[in-house]
Amino acid sequence: MTRRERWIRKVLAAATFVAAAIPLAILIFMALLARPLFTTLPLLDLLTGSWDPIRGHFGILPMMTASLTLAFTSLAVAFPVSLGCAGLIYGLAPWTVAVPLRRLVQIMTGFPTVIYGFVGVFVLVPAVRHVFEAGSGRCLLSALIPLSLMITPTMTLFFCDAFAAVPRETLLAAAASGADAVQRFVWVVIPSAGKGLVAGTVIAFGRALGDTLIALMLAGNAAQIPSSLLDSARTLTAHIALVIAADFRSLEFAFIFLCGMVLYALTACAALYAWKIRTGIGKDAA
Repeated sequence: MTRRERWIRKVLAAATFVAAAIPLAILIFMALLARPLFTTLPLLDLLTGSWDPIRGHFGILPMMTASLTLAFTSLAVAFPVSLGCAGLIYGLAPWTVAVPLRRLVQIMTGFPTVIYGFVGVFVLVPAVRHVFEAGSGRCLLSALIPLSLMITPTMTLFFCDAFAAVPRETLLAAAASGADAVQRFVWVVIPSAGKGLVAGTVIAFGRALGDTLIALMLAGNAAQIPSSLLDSARTLTAHIALVIAADFRSLEFAFIFLCGMVLYALTACAALYAWKIRTGIGKDAA
């Protein structure tokens, strides 16, 4: 091994160490700043209680419930749309439709989140208020629609890659047995790309869970456990944005780092699960 190769290996090893150490350092940093909460209140009360700082209640459950509800419902809306778009791009539509559709999806991935939020404020909120006659119109439903639209391009591109990884021999065998394009897609392509579909869905879930502006601008920010999509709610990310200006010595300020730790754990689990699935896909392909 030459001297240059040894230096390259050392640099790469150092970069790997830094890349692994930074996330761990962030988690430790959040745990240290949230320590006043852990020394003041029981952990069970923090995880299952309500948010009412005036009465000394610092529970994370309302925000965590709202975050998970918004993320899962947005996935439920975005998944069939993304699957259909990916199918059209993959080959169900003629190339005159598939190519422009793929370009549009790629462009949509670069749209700033605040654009979806502004459109929701001026279009969706008045519409929901008028149609359902439910409060101000700022509720989970108003946040759900633009959030679904935001994660759809990400899921679509992941699904397209998963479909493209299906072995050509499998498709030729299906075609030789007399299956048309739709039958091949439904009965061959989708089952064969199952792991890729799950990985794309998990990544989109992490993005929906970590979004701030859409939830902050449209969900209503009421610190309560929602009972329906027409209820106002406050997500973990929105809560951090709302409370971050509090006195840094207060328990309210320490609480936002508990929210950060919960978000960190949820998104890390989603990312690790998606990585595990994609690694399994690579092994299967090999």
